[in-house]
Amino acid sequence: MLTKVAVIVLPDLSIFEFGVVCEVFGVDRSSLGVGLPAFDFRVCTPAPGMVRTSSGVSLQVDGDLTGVDDADLVVMAPYSADTVIPKAVLEALQAADRRGAQIFSVCSGAFALAEAGLLDGRSATTHWRYTRSLADAYPGTRVDENVLYVEDGNILTSAGTASGIDASLHLVRREFGPRAATAIARGMVVPPHRDGGQAQFIERPVPTGCGASMEELLVWLADHLDQDISVSTLAQRLHMSERTFARRFRAETGTTPAAWLTGQRLLRAQSLLEETRLTVDAVARASGFGQAVLLRHHFQKALGVSPAAYRRTFRGSDKGCDLDLHDLEEQFGGHPLSR
Repeated sequence: MLTKVAVIVLPDLSIFEFGVVCEVFGVDRSSLGVGLPAFDFRVCTPAPGMVRTSSGVSLQVDGDLTGVDDADLVVMAPYSADTVIPKAVLEALQAADRRGAQIFSVCSGAFALAEAGLLDGRSATTHWRYTRSLADAYPGTRVDENVLYVEDGNILTSAGTASGIDASLHLVRREFGPRAATAIARGMVVPPHRDGGQAQFIERPVPTGCGASMEELLVWLADHLDQDISVSTLAQRLHMSERTFARRFRAETGTTPAAWLTGQRLLRAQSLLEETRLTVDAVARASGFGQAVLLRHHFQKALGVSPAAYRRTFRGSDKGCDLDLHDLEEQFGGHPLSR
């Protein structure tokens, strides 16, 4: 189980991305009853002391790189492009990889992984501003500039800024199940899950007073996935024409309303398959697909497996927990099986 987390920081540290990792893994949420441990969280640097950030403040870091030696998860925090990576950091990353630790880079942290040789022959990403530089400097790395994060074996790389949240929650969901990831997301007050394959570069025009309402709509949608929802209904909720709504939705989320709904419904179905013993038909209804045949179609298309095979994989690993119908309604709202 992933319980020991070590974050490597270097001078000119990007403080927002570092803060994301601290918020996800450095806060004790073991009392929430969703399967999260109290992480043994360590901040490490080659020369303990004051470490300057790119934001004009400095952090006192007391831990050296020995904190990486037995970590289950090693996070390479982002830093400025002209920072020279100490040999000790490269060796620590290589040793972690050899013993099979999970290694996670946020934004420009991918360059340290590449310099250590960990991305040779692997797929990876970084902030879209740096993807070309990463590909040019390390031609053995398959750089994907159009995704939020990439997982290749024990290596997870994420793009810039907020995508570190998505990648961190992906790790939590994979290790501890969807209820744990949802609990962290709610505590952080972040919008619903974004899949790693979503485009990095999303047009974000100057808001005209509907940015907050769009986020509220996404939260509402996540609570009503079992309902038959049309673009017309969504447009009316925001007092827009269907055409304007569709354009604004893509600008805000990087995808269409239909694609977003399908992705969220798949996540709901995955959660129900992992955590309950509901039939596939009931899962299809509760997640908004209506019929098992549609659930199977979308599952096969997106995940390459059937719902039944997915359930065998995850329930066989003792991840998640059992939910009765009352718990199901309490977690997802309404009466999802009444239709």
